[in-house]
Amino acid sequence: MTKSDKPAIASPDELAPFAAPLAGPLELPPFDAAGPERWPALFRAAIAEHERELERIAQDPRPADFGNVIDALEASGRALGRLCAAFFTLASCCSDDALRAAEREVAPLLAGHRARMWSDSRLLARIDALAARADALAPDAEAARVLMLYRREFERAGARLPEAARARLAAISAELAALGARFSQNVLADEAGWTLQLGEGDLAGLPADVIDAARRAARERGMEGWAITLARSSVEPFLTFSARRDLREAAWRAWAGRGTGAGAGGSEADNRPLIRRILALRAERARLLGHPNYAAFKLAPQMAGAPEAVRALLDRVWAPARARALDEARALSALAAEEGANIALAPWDWRHYAEKLRKRLHDFDEAAVKPYLALDNVIAAAFDVAGRLFGLEFAPVEGLALHHPDARAWRVTRGGRHVGLFVGDYFARPSKRSGAWMSALRAQENFDPRMGEVRPIVLNVMNFAQAEGPSLLSWDDARTLFHEFGHALHGLLSDVRHPFVSGTAVARDFVELPSQLFEHWLSQPEVLARHARHVETGAPMPQELIARLRAAETFNQGFATVEYVASAAVDLALHELPDPEAIDPAAFEAELLSRMGMPEAVAMRHASPHFLHVFAGEGYSVGYYSYMWAEVMDADAFGAFEEAGDPFDPEVAARLERHIYAAGGSRDPAEAYRAFRGRDPDPAALLRRRGLAGQGASEAAATA
Repeated sequence: MTKSDKPAIASPDELAPFAAPLAGPLELPPFDAAGPERWPALFRAAIAEHERELERIAQDPRPADFGNVIDALEASGRALGRLCAAFFTLASCCSDDALRAAEREVAPLLAGHRARMWSDSRLLARIDALAARADALAPDAEAARVLMLYRREFERAGARLPEAARARLAAISAELAALGARFSQNVLADEAGWTLQLGEGDLAGLPADVIDAARRAARERGMEGWAITLARSSVEPFLTFSARRDLREAAWRAWAGRGTGAGAGGSEADNRPLIRRILALRAERARLLGHPNYAAFKLAPQMAGAPEAVRALLDRVWAPARARALDEARALSALAAEEGANIALAPWDWRHYAEKLRKRLHDFDEAAVKPYLALDNVIAAAFDVAGRLFGLEFAPVEGLALHHPDARAWRVTRGGRHVGLFVGDYFARPSKRSGAWMSALRAQENFDPRMGEVRPIVLNVMNFAQAEGPSLLSWDDARTLFHEFGHALHGLLSDVRHPFVSGTAVARDFVELPSQLFEHWLSQPEVLARHARHVETGAPMPQELIARLRAAETFNQGFATVEYVASAAVDLALHELPDPEAIDPAAFEAELLSRMGMPEAVAMRHASPHFLHVFAGEGYSVGYYSYMWAEVMDADAFGAFEEAGDPFDPEVAARLERHIYAAGGSRDPAEAYRAFRGRDPDPAALLRRRGLAGQGASEAAATA
């Protein structure tokens, strides 16, 4: 039988590597168990198996109890879960044409299956029957919450609707999944296919590490000289340091134009028609489920609760951030004029002159910091902080069958007890989706006697530039590593019974709290003194440089806040439209930003055609605001350590682990925060952290 003759659904033998549980603490999903052409067949087989399991639960004649309803649902679909862990890791980190074709086929299969499951009125009837008996069964707090969450999930998927409406919701889910996969692949095509080749005369202003990374990027692509790519770790340093304004403009326009059909992906990679269709389908789903628009539907179960709460937060931050950004723009324009550049400040100029102004105001030079931030040192710093806060130890593990040769693994223990496996994949490559993220290859659980205590396997993915020697990180890169490691700790420290509430399975606007909070420890002087060591001499970062770095932390925060809030505002506004199919997304975006008074020299951090958070899937749709929502909490939460007078205070750290990192979604997030902090968060902490509290001219304008 040839490959093309193989059946469209995999045999039990083919599915067996995924059907078997990951037996050992270091056993990974079988990434190499299938060729790219067989993934859809494997998904069909795993979906069929899961649907047989669900059918048994739905038809169970016994009275509903937690074992035959909740635990049965939790134990179902394990083969499908392991299959998803393997496939989507490869699709996001090691993509090629065959995997992309498989993903386009798999996405609607999986979405259709999930829609059928969650809209099954028979399963909801079992949930309802259990809820009616819950008081008599006396569940503990976690079990009661898991029951509530399951019931809500079925209701939000339309399980109470008539059959025709449920069928339409299933069709919408399948189409949205296919569109999301196409959206992501279009952005990847533009990113992977574009390079700016540099010659000897084009390197003016670039530091040695940027030149080194560009040389490596060119060689990897079979090019002579040096190459800038659209990986953020390549293009942003170029925009910061290059003295060639014409080349900065070319790089910025390619970066900003991803997903518009103007890039390497060609007109077939134009995401704008996809955006219209995605928005229309989401709005239709919301109407079917009784909501006026998709934003109202999506926010109902989040901490924010409603679009009005999100808008209130964004509005509170926008005015001081915009005023600060306008002051910053005037200061940068004055600096450019002082240097003899007769220009109107443009987005491709901002990073370049901001770096010069930061150096002038704070005697702080990004290029002077990077030699102290070798990748391995920053990883060691993150591990050290986790050890001092939570008692964790990290030991490298060799010989595992990881998803890519660049990936590395560490066994995580505490007091000799296995906590989990941590995998890091840090370098940019053309086959990898841009950005940075954490995913659980196996979630923590402890409800099934047949499985025992299952400890997590957590993956961090980043896109740092790989150099000939040690890879040097910018301060933002190092903060990204700490951010994603905060997510990893949320997964590793999980201590619940049910996988439905394990690790990062929390409200979207709460999930960023553990990650953003962990960023605070990067800039602690004792952490830098121990780990920020010069890559060549081993000397610690000088105290005066640390002082300048910390003093510069609120520099350029007008720009950073405006580019973020603009993206969050567009995300919210697009999804509040009741009938968005007729709009032109680009025109709508431009008109909204004009009404907001967007500074001309600042662009959105993520324009709609490459807004992967929002359109490549539904996880962060109407959810980009959540970074700032969580920042209100993280700025306030770190205050608990400051009030204790010790960033590693053991009592505060124990409270943090118990109520935030270990609790997962087992309790209401607002209650969890109050249990840790003793009160609700203070929103003013966010403005203070960003240096936006109060009125008056910005530091930059005052000093320029």
